[in-house]
Amino acid sequence: MDVAHQTIARPLAVSPAEAARLIGIGRTKLYEALSSGDLRSFRFGRRRLIRVSELEAWINSFEDAS
Repeated sequence: MDVAHQTIARPLAVSPAEAARLIGIGRTKLYEALSSGDLRSFRFGRRRLIRVSELEAWINSFEDAS
């Protein structure tokens, strides 16, 4: 396969720990956002997951607020 046609799969959802790591904040801050309802998540079996699109929207809300 030609390298130019390869794509890197982007996850649709990530764990809270991975979400915190991706955006460079602590897990405690992320869980505060989840608890307050500012950042939405869902359960898949026993796992809590955050849609990457929700994470991006939450981050963008800080730009809109300033």
